[in-house]
Amino acid sequence: MTSAGMAGHANPKAYLDDQFTFNNTLDGGGTRGMRVIDSAFVGNRVWYAAVEIIGNGEPQYVTAMVCQVRWNPKAKDGYVFAYKDNAESEGPCDDGCPARILRLLSATAKEHALNWRRRCLVRLRMHGRKVENGMRLRFPRPISFGDGHSGTEFIVVKIGEKITFRNAEGRGRYRITGFRDMSWTVVPETKVHRTVFAAPTASPIAA
Repeated sequence: MTSAGMAGHANPKAYLDDQFTFNNTLDGGGTRGMRVIDSAFVGNRVWYAAVEIIGNGEPQYVTAMVCQVRWNPKAKDGYVFAYKDNAESEGPCDDGCPARILRLLSATAKEHALNWRRRCLVRLRMHGRKVENGMRLRFPRPISFGDGHSGTEFIVVKIGEKITFRNAEGRGRYRITGFRDMSWTVVPETKVHRTVFAAPTASPIAA
């Protein structure tokens, strides 16, 4: 859609927050609606939300909505925004939902929703692993690069939030896209301790 189609909303998050907050009158009487409790627009690519389902003005339960978003405010053709929505019960492919939104969801017995929540929790745990400068990581399979290097062990180079890697010998500079989503282990650092010798005791002097 064009900017005009976004009804004055400045960005996808604002538009989707409004789009999924509504209250409709049913043909047979009564009302049914939704209310966005909290949402996040992650990576300018996916919108996640905890939405409250409302029936006849009464809250029923809280579920998750996920929208894949295409957002290009400088699009030459003027079509800056598009989205595709999925309820968690449909088993969305994207599983980067923030923990604060997952905590708002009601219990469910729907298998696709449960599987999606499990995938989100696994991803949160993987992304929560501590990565520090100088740490040595070992991947289960070799990773190859354009300069011909291929290896399973890399040394972290962390400057602020930016993370790159050197090879196991400490040379080169490599980017490993999506490394937080990969399986890897930390190689324990081998510390060499200085050996301290006791001072020699003085020999007794004969009288």
